[in-house]
Amino acid sequence: QVQLVESGGGLVQAGGSLRLSCAASRSIFSAAAINAVGWYRQAPGKQRELVAPITRHGSTWYADSVKGRFTISRDNAWNTVYLQMNSLKPEDTAVYYCNAAPDLNGVSGFWGQGTQVTVSS
Repeated sequence: QVQLVESGGGLVQAGGSLRLSCAASRSIFSAAAINAVGWYRQAPGKQRELVAPITRHGSTWYADSVKGRFTISRDNAWNTVYLQMNSLKPEDTAVYYCNAAPDLNGVSGFWGQGTQVTVSS
């Protein structure tokens, strides 16, 4: 079992930056069933979308909408996963969630409570 807590969200002007943190109650990949950690976001009236995952062996991927602006990373012990968000746009406004799961289906695994990111124009 892994408990996740997101933090770092807030209100920022377009072009600004935020760094989100996903703090885990234990080393995330000490749980055998966990293969990846993903940052998801959900805007009002929209489906939850995968923004950026990182796998057990460190591979990363980014949605086209954030590529070149966002970076996912982790600490050496895999206790925290970060999402550095630069050049923020109003379209990035959403609740951001951290997910540790066997796969990236958007529903399984462990989820945090979410952190609100609001980008003003």
